[in-house]
Order: sequence, then C-alpha cells, then structure tokens
Amino acid sequence: MTIILRLLLNALGLILIAEFVDGISVEGFYAALIATIVLGLLNAIIKPILFILTLPITIITLGLFAFVINAGLFLFAASFLDGFTVDSFWYALLGSLLMSIIGTIGNHWINSEAKKEKVVYREIKE
Repeated sequence: MTIILRLLLNALGLILIAEFVDGISVEGFYAALIATIVLGLLNAIIKPILFILTLPITIITLGLFAFVINAGLFLFAASFLDGFTVDSFWYALLGSLLMSIIGTIGNHWINSEAKKEKVVYREIKE
C-alpha cells in the first residue's frame, strides 16, 4: 500500500514540477505515473551501477557528481517516454533536484503516518 501511495505522490510531484518549470512537460497523470515508475526503476537498477563506476569523480567533486547522475537518469527517462519531455540537461538537473525534495518530503510523511501508534487509555483500578 505504501508503494502505491509513494508512486502517486511522486507522480503528482512530477505534474507540479512540469507546471512550474518551463523546460519540463508531462501530458497528463498517466504519463506522469509511467514516468515515475520508470524513474524509480532506473534509480533502483542503473543508478547504483553508475555510482560505483563514477566513484572516483564523485569523491573528487565531494559528491556533487551524484547530481549529474540524477540529472542524466532524469533526461534518459524523458528521452524514451512519450508524454514526458525535458528540454535540456539544466532542466533535468532542476527537475531531478525537485523530484528528490518532493520524494523526501513524501517519504517522510508516509513513514510518519505509518509509525503513528494508537494510544489506548485504560482506567487504573485501586
């Protein structure tokens, strides 16, 4: 259930990003949902491999090259999906940063809702 909620929140976030950033466009909720699924798969499968392969340059740049990897995956996903377009690398960098922020906020909200404990008050009998 939480995976579906995370996908929906990220898809809505992608639609919001497309509304506010001129170089990113999404044609409807279905395209945003598919783009979110593809971005999640790319981040789960390809990103760790790229991170290991580019570890020396990531260390030299003090981790800033990880932003370039995120932007490249964002641009790569947009290159083969219909209904999701990114105009340039800089828009991909901005879009990936905003998606990371939205994903972090959404995950924090989902995790805090899942961890809420039910408080049961009992009477103490003396």
